[in-house]
Amino acid sequence: MVETFDNNLYEEIYSMKNLILAWRKARKGKTKKDYVKEFEKDTLGNLLKLQKELIEQTYSPKPLITFILRDPKTRKISKSAFRDRIVHHALVRIIEPIFDKSFIYDSCANRIGKGNLFALKRFDEFKRKASQNNTRACFVLKADIKHYFQEVNHEVLLGILRRRISDERVILLIKSILDNSAVGSGGGG
Repeated sequence: MVETFDNNLYEEIYSMKNLILAWRKARKGKTKKDYVKEFEKDTLGNLLKLQKELIEQTYSPKPLITFILRDPKTRKISKSAFRDRIVHHALVRIIEPIFDKSFIYDSCANRIGKGNLFALKRFDEFKRKASQNNTRACFVLKADIKHYFQEVNHEVLLGILRRRISDERVILLIKSILDNSAVGSGGGG
């Protein structure tokens, strides 16, 4: 049986302690960016405003800004406003522990203690095993799902989330983030 989480999840998301931790994470490595400086002209006031919007369920993400990045392949990137990234971090801080233990061991993206170094180490282990300690050739398939985030079915995703989270306010917050669209793009981000 799958454990469902409900009690005060939404309140945990908008708690000032959680919002402060989320703000710190969102600003990490970006303290010289103008949008961070602008937010931090009144950090407490902006966090209180964000908290109030979350409490009253009037929070609505700002439209995503879309730009093209060529590094090394050309990609269309949709970027959230800084205040929205704080909400994303606040949400992830609360729901990540609910889902983390259900992920496969080798899933490394955005997981605590499982970054690039962990992934490279695991790759090396698999490569040595497949090549019988580098004594025979082995092949690697590098793949990417094209436009995954734009194409993932939101209703299916929300259904999966609802199996573990019964607090409908959390689901509505996630839905508002998923439904956010980029300026001039006409699509989800």
